[in-house]
Amino acid sequence: MIVNSENLRAAFVGFKQLFNEAFDAAPSDWTQVATEVPSTTAREIYPWLGRNTKFREWVGNRVYQNLETHDFAITNKHYENTVEIKVDEFEDDQYGIYAPIFRQLGQNAKTHPDKLIFPVLQSGTSAKCYDGQPFFAMAHPGWDANGNAITVANMDANGTGPWWYLMDTSKEVRPLIFQKRKNYTFVSRFRPDDPHVFEMNAFLYGVDARVAAGFGLWQFAFASNQPLDSTHYGNAMAALRSLRTEAGDSMDVRPNLLVVGPSNQGPGNTVLKAETINASTNIWRDTAKLLVSNWLS
Repeated sequence: MIVNSENLRAAFVGFKQLFNEAFDAAPSDWTQVATEVPSTTAREIYPWLGRNTKFREWVGNRVYQNLETHDFAITNKHYENTVEIKVDEFEDDQYGIYAPIFRQLGQNAKTHPDKLIFPVLQSGTSAKCYDGQPFFAMAHPGWDANGNAITVANMDANGTGPWWYLMDTSKEVRPLIFQKRKNYTFVSRFRPDDPHVFEMNAFLYGVDARVAAGFGLWQFAFASNQPLDSTHYGNAMAALRSLRTEAGDSMDVRPNLLVVGPSNQGPGNTVLKAETINASTNIWRDTAKLLVSNWLS
């Protein structure tokens, strides 16, 4: 192939199409557990996390609800994935052998948020969230039915098995946040006068993005390393449903997603799909959806 601007641009369009097709087709799970939040700066502050708005009868003036309570922030990071193709391979019409690589770039870009989100979830037993406690903790600040301050737990760490997580993902703010400053973008350097092309006799094609993963609301997630069975699943369900606002009202948590690693796929299916367990009716059947993530141990 003659290496000129027209042919190089045509190759770029073709490579980008391969990338986009693979990106669109690749499976990804992070959207089930995280809220996507657009970012406009290097670091986003979330002062409203942990605050609940509420309706009241309008008597007298409006009551203004102050949402600014803390300075919890998530900082964006820059990620890239780049491949190099020698100019000689273009001249010899060998650039077509790289088609699978560009499809792989698309798949990697689609699943990259999973590689960020699920390790953050797994770090929640030690990494802190907006209230200064670990995301999964035994002593989060909470309230009882009378609005009195108490401590509440969103974890059961008394087991020795792999961690599993029960979540409410029906709310606008989910347990995790995926922050996007710059979307995954396919870029290239193929001009003959580009310094890299001139010095290395090679074209560059790659993807980059500025994103971050962090904690959202701990109130919508419960972690346990107990055996994943009816008893412990029921305990997790009860713990989340019992959470209350500072006014003493129910927080209306509705657990609907059970997140597990591959080792807990069987027990998860049993709890959520079996008609009977130990010869008794399975009362937890179809109470949540099962999500098995390969990014969890």
